[in-house]
Amino acid sequence: MIGPLVNGAGIVLGSLAGAALGQKIPENIKERLPMVFGCAAMSIGISMIVKVQTVPAVVLALLTGAILGEILHIENGIEHLAGKGKTLVDRFVPGPVHGISHEEFTERFVAMLILFGVSGMGIFGAMQEGMSGDPSLLIAKTFLDFFTAIIFAASLGVSLAIAVVPQMIVQVSLYFGAGFIMPLTTEVMLADFSALGGIIMLATGFRMLGLVPFPLSNMLPGLILIMPFSSLWNRFF
Repeated sequence: MIGPLVNGAGIVLGSLAGAALGQKIPENIKERLPMVFGCAAMSIGISMIVKVQTVPAVVLALLTGAILGEILHIENGIEHLAGKGKTLVDRFVPGPVHGISHEEFTERFVAMLILFGVSGMGIFGAMQEGMSGDPSLLIAKTFLDFFTAIIFAASLGVSLAIAVVPQMIVQVSLYFGAGFIMPLTTEVMLADFSALGGIIMLATGFRMLGLVPFPLSNMLPGLILIMPFSSLWNRFF
């Protein structure tokens, strides 16, 4: 298991480096590089969306998942946990995080949590390594996560390193679970799963750019629903 560990190390090292550098990073880099990261996330999302095979199933899973997310208040729960994490870290590691409001912190933290922990690239990378032993996709993701963590940790502080916890839980679980999940899937199901993950990645890009505050966490249940929806749709329609 190489990819999840390398990806986690990249997030932690990037967070520590960004928190240490803090105000030493030029303002123009802080302001403009997140735009590049947002564009990168959107580009990755688009490249995944074009793999779609069953549009109705993807749309239905996205809508149903978003409704479930709203009912379960997933976004609010993550924001609450983000605030708790900020308070906990503040007690031991004062840093740049003191310079931003709670709202700004949670907005940025949730976006990073999605990008680091539950992006389609990370999910598929973990599954791919679990099945084939090839960690290349997660290693490529590490480069993006490392530089993203440096820039955002300059304002969020070392608190951003907390995002490594869900990242490791998700990727390690998928790595070991891939052997059970993959035999139950088809190429069409995987393509539709990729497409839905791409939609969430595209929304992540919009949120990183500050254009549209998509409720990213509330969209995540769709990733659980898309494979059975895709299978059922192609079986009966």
